[in-house]
Amino acid sequence: MTAPTRPEFSWAQVCARRLERHWLAAPSENGTPADIVRAMCGAHAQVITAAELSVGIRTARMSLAEVRRALWEDATLVKAFGPRGTVHLLPADDLSLWTGVLGAISPAAAPGGGFLTAAQTDQVVEAIAEALGDGELTVDELGGAVIGQTGAWAGEFVMPAFQGMWPRWRAALTTAGYRGALCFGPNRGRLATYRRPAGIVPGFRPADAATATAWLVRSYLHAYGPATPAHFAQWLGASRTWAAEVFDSLAGELAPVTVEGAPAWVASGDTRTPVAEPSGTRLLPYFDAYVVGGRPRSLLFPGQASKRALARGQAGNFPVMLVDGVVGGVWHLRRSGRRVDITVEAFGRLLPAQVDELGLQAERIGTYLGSESRLTLGPVNAGGHA
Repeated sequence: MTAPTRPEFSWAQVCARRLERHWLAAPSENGTPADIVRAMCGAHAQVITAAELSVGIRTARMSLAEVRRALWEDATLVKAFGPRGTVHLLPADDLSLWTGVLGAISPAAAPGGGFLTAAQTDQVVEAIAEALGDGELTVDELGGAVIGQTGAWAGEFVMPAFQGMWPRWRAALTTAGYRGALCFGPNRGRLATYRRPAGIVPGFRPADAATATAWLVRSYLHAYGPATPAHFAQWLGASRTWAAEVFDSLAGELAPVTVEGAPAWVASGDTRTPVAEPSGTRLLPYFDAYVVGGRPRSLLFPGQASKRALARGQAGNFPVMLVDGVVGGVWHLRRSGRRVDITVEAFGRLLPAQVDELGLQAERIGTYLGSESRLTLGPVNAGGHA
């Protein structure tokens, strides 16, 4: 019996599909901040201003104030530890699902980073949850409470960090977030604070792991598919063995396809290929989800982009310009009072229509930031973000 033919995607069709689903083909007219972040499967927020801009460029009229209000006043967004242990903005309504997955994944590295045993990690996470209660604590305040409850061993300075050392208990901070014991609160001056998700999300508790994992695979494939279990593992920060087992367990809910002849997967019933070719120029900030989650890197960062816009193979360290869905340049933003100067360095010749579209992109960024913008085409000398 002849095996059924897998639907075939060209790379251009993959780009067109992802641009559309990330609200980059056309900006959202009425989506909420949570809607936009959900479409990306989380906005990378290690640099919070970059995360805010990632949301703003995907909308037609949303203001920066609306995004900040959603995060710190309305609590429809939550700042929390997400994929790969990095800080993300996530929809508050999805936090139980996120923690259901993240608290159960088979990690690529040992729990506690090798600085804590599994039992010590459990103790620290429990102490964090109890210390936070319904309040907000800085890391030093939280550390004092954790050490007081667990013992002096938790305060031993053993973790190399920023040319210094951190206390042992901090090795469990991400795990505490994954298990739903903490998320971020508003800054107290220049100091970050932590709080319990249960204090801001009514009825919060981590969801069933199997249910949550199936949800995340479908969400990921909707935003970044076609993709492979290895792509999913790398994006999430989980082991490839675990990811392969998850895809196998969901075989009835997934559909095999090929991308330029290579095997990949989409959610069942989601094999539609866009009719229109990917088009347009787009300015994406540091660590934008489209490039961080987008694979294969060799196709997303072709030619000069692989040398100029990646940092040792890692995406996101440079703000990039997309040309027809792939990286075609880098850019830099500099603020000066009420003006933002945007410099774009293209890796190839831009057509007049593409330059015009860049002008509209720069104008939108300026409006979103409450500033006037000025666009310059030329070399970008700024280095990548650490």
